[in-house]
Amino acid sequence: MSPWIIIGIVLAVLVIGMVVLYFVGNKMQKKQLDQKEQINAAAQPTSMFIIDKKIMPIRDAKLPKVVMDQLPKRYLKAKVPIVKAKVGPQVVTLIADDAIFEDVPKHGEVKAMVSGIYLVGVKTLHSKTRKMQQQEELDEKGKKKKGSFRSRMAKRQADYQKQLSAELENRKTKEAEKEEKAKRKAEQARAKKIVD
Repeated sequence: MSPWIIIGIVLAVLVIGMVVLYFVGNKMQKKQLDQKEQINAAAQPTSMFIIDKKIMPIRDAKLPKVVMDQLPKRYLKAKVPIVKAKVGPQVVTLIADDAIFEDVPKHGEVKAMVSGIYLVGVKTLHSKTRKMQQQEELDEKGKKKKGSFRSRMAKRQADYQKQLSAELENRKTKEAEKEEKAKRKAEQARAKKIVD
């Protein structure tokens, strides 16, 4: 067998694999955005005091038993951003969204958007908490800390998600404008027929 035939076959397989990954990735991305929309729609505002935040495996997070029972076993070792907070008289463990995990202060009162056990949005209430958070981000020399690889990748992913959701929102508004124009044209055509 000629080496060119082998190279051609390998290239064909790689191209087919890339095309399949592209379509599967697009489908999964749309599914994830739909899930985020549902979570954001069910979110409720709550005032809470943040006790601690960490990135840890789910099995060590001490989540409610109902959640742990529904979780597939392959996700038990997955590391997720966990926030312990005091909501009213009780202490709860929440899973934070990657996009907002860096914005959550370690100790401080916040106004948060919570959907079930998911922390979707957070807004710091006191200026002292913001100042403490900014000081934590600086190292001894007064420069901003570089952060871990995971935190940088999570921030980058959050930026891409925001950009993608903005693009999808822009597409939806353009499609709505097109539909509105089509309805107006149809109404004008009906009006002309009635007049004629």
